[in-house]
Amino acid sequence: MSEEPQTLKGAWQSAENKRRQIETSWETNTPAHQALVNAAISSYEQCLRIQDQIALFSPNESLEDIATNDLHHLLSQYRLADLVQRLSSQDRKAVLRRAQDSYEKFLRQLDLYDMLTSSDLKLLEQYRDSPTTFSTASTSDPAARRETKILRFKQEKDLKQKLQHLQQNPAALQNDDDMYRSLQLTQIEFCVHQTYQSLESIAQELHILSRAPPPPPPGQESLPFDARERYKNNDGYSEKLDGPMSAGLSGPMLSKDGKPLRPFTLLNTRQTLKDGVFRPDHSLPTMTIDEYLDEEKRRGGMIEGGGAQSGIKPEVDEDDLDKADEETMKARAWDEYVEHNPKGSGNTLNRG
Repeated sequence: MSEEPQTLKGAWQSAENKRRQIETSWETNTPAHQALVNAAISSYEQCLRIQDQIALFSPNESLEDIATNDLHHLLSQYRLADLVQRLSSQDRKAVLRRAQDSYEKFLRQLDLYDMLTSSDLKLLEQYRDSPTTFSTASTSDPAARRETKILRFKQEKDLKQKLQHLQQNPAALQNDDDMYRSLQLTQIEFCVHQTYQSLESIAQELHILSRAPPPPPPGQESLPFDARERYKNNDGYSEKLDGPMSAGLSGPMLSKDGKPLRPFTLLNTRQTLKDGVFRPDHSLPTMTIDEYLDEEKRRGGMIEGGGAQSGIKPEVDEDDLDKADEETMKARAWDEYVEHNPKGSGNTLNRG
């Protein structure tokens, strides 16, 4: 079992090369990328068929019976599930369930070899009890959920650091079987950690998809997005004031029944329309400043007088006898008032 057939080695190497090319690619939605994903999936499926044909793994064996060079083949179902999730398909539910099935097979195979830790076994039991609502953390207690998320993040960080440390010296890995075996087991442990996160993500996505409206039947147009279009009459009339911009300004303005087909403005003369073509895009004043001031005076919005001019007394015309008598009487009245009210006579509370 330590010497794997050339066909399995070649299929595995081809699948790994395609996977690395996919993981370093930025174009995830192009037809070429999707063709590469499908090709990598076919390569891993070929690896699984060869493993079954040669009985590479047996339930009667233990982990110690598996050769170090064969440990990486335990990741076939995990690699397959990860690639399946990258597929673009209109039936997203089928894609997710296919990936979910591969993740389950990956965990079951590791469980047969007692490669799962106690915490991993506990999560596997929770997943089997409720795969549609599976979560790596408690959903009822926010504090416990936060602590679990932090713990799993630290575990993932430690596994990455351990992998980087083991991969730093490739020459030592070739000469040290124990070190190479430790690297393979650490890689499997890291993939187990990622599997539970993927199963949680798949459960959440399936829950969202289950609440989405069903797709329209083939050949039937999708429902309009605007809710007002639902009440659109069969004759094409709509409550919208503005029609689509693509309709342009050509064509008749009114239908045969007299209903408007596009927005328009009624003008008194053609000259009004002509004058409004090359006008400024801002509002122009409708009156001059003098006209505005005159309007304010008429409305009583301005008060005249005050300032230095208010202290200058107008000269009395000597020929105007009535005006002269009025000024004389006003001066006498003021003299009489001053005589009867001497200065300080009102200050009766502060006499010293």
